[in-house]
Amino acid sequence: MTMIITLYKKLNKACVARWAGILLCALPILTQAQETTPLINSKLDGLVVDAVTKEPLAGATLQLEGVTHSTKTDRQGKFQFITGQKFPYTIVVSYIGYKTIPVIADGSPITIELEPDATGLDEVVVVGYGEQRKSNLIGAIAKVNPATVKAIPEASFDTQIQGNVAGVQINGGTGIPGSNTFIRVRGATSINSSNDPLYIIDGIFVNNVSLQSVAADRSTSPLADLSPEDIETIEVLKDAAAISIYGSRGANGVIIVTTKRGKFEQQPTIAVNTSQGWGWAPKQWDLTTGPQHALLVEEYRANEGLAPVFTANTRGLPEDQPTYDRQAILNQTARYQSYAVSLTGGSEHTSYYLSATHADQGGVWKTMGFNRTGFKVNLDQKITDRIRVGTTNTLSRSIRNIGRAVGSGGTGALYQASVDIPTYLPIFDGDGAPLRWVNFDNIYSLTTETDNTAVSNHYIGNVYGEAEILPSLKFRSSFSLDYNSYDENEYWNTNLLRGIASNGEAIHSYTTSNYWVNEQTLSYQTSFAADHHVGILVGNHIEGTLATNTYAAGTNFPNNSYTLISAAANQTVEESWRKNALVSFFSRVEYNFRGKYLLEATLRADGSSKFAAGNRWGYFPAIGGAWRLSDEPFLANSGVTNLKLRASYGVAGNQNGIGDFAYRGLWGAGEGYPDNGTAELPGTAPLQLANPDLRWEKTSQFNLGVDFGIWNNRLSVEANYYRKYTTDALLQISVPNYIGFTSYLSNYGEISNRGFELTINSENIQRKNFTWSTAFNIAQNKNKIEVLPSPMSFEDRSFLRIEQGVPLYSYWLYNFLGVDTQTGDMLLEDVNSDDQITPADRKVVGDAWPKFFGGLSNNLKYHNVDLNVQFTYSFGNRLWNHNRMLGEQGGRLDANRVIFASQLDRWQQPGDVTDVPRLTLENYSRQEVSRFFEDASFIRLRTLSLGYTFPVKNSRIFDRLRLYVVGTNLWIWTPYSGADPETRIERGESQNIQGYDFASPPTPRSLQFGINLTL
Repeated sequence: MTMIITLYKKLNKACVARWAGILLCALPILTQAQETTPLINSKLDGLVVDAVTKEPLAGATLQLEGVTHSTKTDRQGKFQFITGQKFPYTIVVSYIGYKTIPVIADGSPITIELEPDATGLDEVVVVGYGEQRKSNLIGAIAKVNPATVKAIPEASFDTQIQGNVAGVQINGGTGIPGSNTFIRVRGATSINSSNDPLYIIDGIFVNNVSLQSVAADRSTSPLADLSPEDIETIEVLKDAAAISIYGSRGANGVIIVTTKRGKFEQQPTIAVNTSQGWGWAPKQWDLTTGPQHALLVEEYRANEGLAPVFTANTRGLPEDQPTYDRQAILNQTARYQSYAVSLTGGSEHTSYYLSATHADQGGVWKTMGFNRTGFKVNLDQKITDRIRVGTTNTLSRSIRNIGRAVGSGGTGALYQASVDIPTYLPIFDGDGAPLRWVNFDNIYSLTTETDNTAVSNHYIGNVYGEAEILPSLKFRSSFSLDYNSYDENEYWNTNLLRGIASNGEAIHSYTTSNYWVNEQTLSYQTSFAADHHVGILVGNHIEGTLATNTYAAGTNFPNNSYTLISAAANQTVEESWRKNALVSFFSRVEYNFRGKYLLEATLRADGSSKFAAGNRWGYFPAIGGAWRLSDEPFLANSGVTNLKLRASYGVAGNQNGIGDFAYRGLWGAGEGYPDNGTAELPGTAPLQLANPDLRWEKTSQFNLGVDFGIWNNRLSVEANYYRKYTTDALLQISVPNYIGFTSYLSNYGEISNRGFELTINSENIQRKNFTWSTAFNIAQNKNKIEVLPSPMSFEDRSFLRIEQGVPLYSYWLYNFLGVDTQTGDMLLEDVNSDDQITPADRKVVGDAWPKFFGGLSNNLKYHNVDLNVQFTYSFGNRLWNHNRMLGEQGGRLDANRVIFASQLDRWQQPGDVTDVPRLTLENYSRQEVSRFFEDASFIRLRTLSLGYTFPVKNSRIFDRLRLYVVGTNLWIWTPYSGADPETRIERGESQNIQGYDFASPPTPRSLQFGINLTL
């Protein structure tokens, strides 16, 4: 009698059982189920049926109307139904995610088809170490359907879900394929420890830390090694009730990814997906032409009383200057290609999912690209009705080329070579040879003679076994491994400045990351007295990390034909390793009364090797509750489908991002010293001060939420208010230099985050041939450093500064008040009122956090045509435009620096109203001025997709064929003057450098065409 179907697929109907003339059928992904001879009571029309469905899912319910007795499928899909009723009688069938329907059985053959439930309250959501119905959730958990975002040309799936989850701030932002992602779940809680969420893929804890070591400011994302085509669902866990089961690992939120699996007794299905596309830079930096550049230089020199330099007898008059476009050499139309083929199915005892994928994503800047080839095997095997084993395996090979010193500001940077050189200076000499100017390479040489790659061989997999000890008691054990070998090679030939300085330079770095986890869980579920449900989970977690690195360099090569370090006259090598371990015990107790009153309590204990024995263990509890008011009698006829109040409070720890031997005093070898000036003897030197009192960083979180739905949940609202407070922040504290160190790691600091989240989903139109749904989310987070011993500065010239009472990512600048309309001089705030502008007048003028952010999407379907439109937005965030700061120098640097076209708006005569000062040295000698800290609010058309699904009723070749076109980043509104308001500098060495735009390519604009085919 059980109906097991999927929301996304309908095949030919197949019967599951026959009872005394009643033929019961499902919408199949089912084949013919086992059918037994009913035991008929000769005096009644009742029956006994013993049967099994194809889908081994528990929870489908059959009940006779007016009778309390019911039956459910067990975990293997088996069920038994007994009646003593005479025909006719009503059978009530229900299953998670489908409408509960009554069917009259009168002895004639009948077909039972279940329809999807629009309320979605019975939808299954993945939680920590299990699943829950959405109606029973206490925690704040958001579910993302990756099918709606996987076509976005981002290498990493976490960037693809931008704008889909309230309270989760996501920014890929560099335009470099395969680079890392900035992601914050409900703000940032730490200064020195990591603020990144925990990623779990099929129960496997995955490392998301960049392994890049050659030019470490170009961080890459290991998550990009996973193909989005293999992902089934994505859940984001945000509040304490949801994350506390992961203890210290979940302090910054948890992102759970479930990949596709086969189903038992499922007919083999082949899916083929491919797409082809192109991307291009939507905006370039607006530079002055050669004549404009010369004009501004001469105006500056005249204002300073200096002699002209653009004369007929020197360089030629300003109007005679040529204009050369170096950006045209750097930029290119990027090529996108994606191919995926998968096989899904299963027999009575085995299910499988096999896939092969390949993606090739070019960069909008030449030399950049990301290439990934992956294979996936998911297997599940029933050994007996009570014992099951399985495995998940993903193997990928990724090749990255992320450019020459992007954003480093040093020799060889692509941005400097294409933008920072004045436009009137030629690119080639009369013989066609590349010319170098200032301290930058020739852009043609950089883009044609590049030799730098990083190859990642990445395995993510696990094996598990689970046994049903009793019908309500299940034991599971698993072992998982995340292994990554990262091989980097770089060579600078003697046509490039860095190679000239060393007569050729080669670098090779080989890094391995070995991260394993072993877990055991014991879960118990029971119901009693019909109204009470109790769930208990206990488990343990053991993990270890070992990372090694060998870094070799060579200089002084015979010629450019030799690129191996072994050919270099000078060779150096460095080796390092690190390791840590974590042991955890956890438990969760759930109580549910009639589905109306819900309670949940969690406790986790984590023991980390990063702390001394006395402080090694941290204990992280959480408690939450919910009340479903919509099930109360007083709301029975109100039209309210769902009304639930939720509250939770808990504590999580953090130790990610600090050193593996953080509490120890460390010494290092390799410090040679001379022996009588003739020989080098080995020596050691202190590296780190000990702190045996170092302890866990802790973040408490309170969440208050409400879920509301009306009209059968055609309009649903989820709102959350939260407050997070971090104590014992892990922080590098300054110490006097005379002791031989600059700082030591300690627990000193407190940080708060508070905010709200609002998600609205509506089914605007539901007709047979036309549907229209809308999803909207908005969030705000206010970050504040509550306690800090002294201000901390980051980046050159201390642009970024954090201090007590201000948020992270704050900027310490001279506050720009405008331009004097009579003199044209820049007006700056005299903070200390001493009638002069000095460094003492710098102050925190703002931060990079948005006032609010979110997304809006609309999905429409008319017959076989589907349309999806998604916008993302952010308001109130500010961005330091370092490019503009360097490009507006008033002409004072002349041939040493380009001049941006924005400089043409400078003050020239009394009465001019502008924010660009008069061209004088005084107005452009200070760089740390807030006029370059711009409003970077934006509204972006993130995706626009249009598809057509061909009717397949009469097709004998395929089950589904869909053609589609997807455009990304097609339109943007922003007051920001730079290339992209979401761009950011690559600074892998410090997570606190955010909201900083310097020398990074913009997010591409792209167009793709694709085919989805199912056989």
